[in-house]
Amino acid sequence: MANRHLSRSIAMQVLFEWDFNNRKGLDVDDVMKRNLREFAPGLEDGEFVEKLVRGVLSEIRKLDSVIEKTAPEWPIEQIAIIDRNVLRIGLYELIFGNNKEVPPKVAINESIELAKTFGGETSGKFVNGVLGTVYKEMGEPGKDDFSKAQNKNKEFPTEKLGGAVVYKEEEGKILFALVHDVFGYWTLSKGHIEKDEDEKCGVVREIKEELGLDVIVEQKLGSNEYIASHPEKGQIKKSVVYFLVKTDEKKLKLGDSGGLDDARWFNEEELMDAKIYDDLKPIIAKAVKYLEIKN
Repeated sequence: MANRHLSRSIAMQVLFEWDFNNRKGLDVDDVMKRNLREFAPGLEDGEFVEKLVRGVLSEIRKLDSVIEKTAPEWPIEQIAIIDRNVLRIGLYELIFGNNKEVPPKVAINESIELAKTFGGETSGKFVNGVLGTVYKEMGEPGKDDFSKAQNKNKEFPTEKLGGAVVYKEEEGKILFALVHDVFGYWTLSKGHIEKDEDEKCGVVREIKEELGLDVIVEQKLGSNEYIASHPEKGQIKKSVVYFLVKTDEKKLKLGDSGGLDDARWFNEEELMDAKIYDDLKPIIAKAVKYLEIKN
């Protein structure tokens, strides 16, 4: 795993040098050999470096077109050289790579780490946003692997998370608090449940940390499970339990949770029009129905 990360770093440096020199007057083979010799002596996966570099260069027009469509406010020549070449590598693995060999989430996470390591302060967030948008447009390949027959009998390390439909009553109306992620979706606030921590207590804590709200748990709404890919840990089963929680507070204060860029209150009509992940809609619908019966 570490070899692949290093290989991506070398590929990024080769592409950076090629791009920095206006794509002219450079023998890419020589640049690859020099970078491998200087920064990765003894690397066993040199072929992967070559595969990435040649793959990106062969599909450069298509890759740049995707970047321009996904981030139209950033013309390709105005994107920092590091960022655009990290994006090219990530997009190449997402679109043209073997998803069984490199799961999409791994490709995205690896690119984010490259951006954070070699880019500027906002590079990681920018790369995350672009690749996340493309991933959603592709239909999130690999997200539902847990439901496939070959995974049903497998055992995966499990991470337990808790989330909530947060609501308040204001002037006779019910409002719901959602958070906005860098993929462009409004979603439910959630976070990790610590080891030996009670589910309800964990959710209350997470909502306080992520939204700055004190809440009271009213109802368990359900749960879901899915397999996620981690660049170091491999495949992990994430088990998420959702609750309906109430607050009397008005102001949302988004915490530094990473991957989120906004939080706001929605009335029921606005909620219906919001861009929300499909697997969360039944959870939210159950909360709305419960409140309708309650009131």
